[in-house]
Amino acid sequence: MTPFKEIIRLPEFERDMKRLLKRFRSLEDDLDNFINTELGLFHKLRIDNKGVVQMAELGIQGPKVYKGRKFACRALKGKGAHSGIRVVYAYFEEMDRVELIEIYYKGDKENEDRERILSRYR
Repeated sequence: MTPFKEIIRLPEFERDMKRLLKRFRSLEDDLDNFINTELGLFHKLRIDNKGVVQMAELGIQGPKVYKGRKFACRALKGKGAHSGIRVVYAYFEEMDRVELIEIYYKGDKENEDRERILSRYR
């Protein structure tokens, strides 16, 4: 049971997810756990355990965009919450909606796709 009214996966996120699932089989369950724990703690209980950070200097008026850094991936044994998987999402507080924008593995790329974010919310 998700703590949010609505969770949307953008088509680009779905493509990222499909590609990563080939290597990290537990990713679907891990994403559910991440949403229910890290995002629930941060947005619902207002507990900041440094697992989620708001992205600064995007220059957009729209929703606040965040990056989840504490993502426990069971397929990456021994890494715990420091697996290197990152999730970028927008949170619409008034609608209680999360839009999943991007998921990536830091071993593949260093940073999020800021152009993807800007093209969606500018």
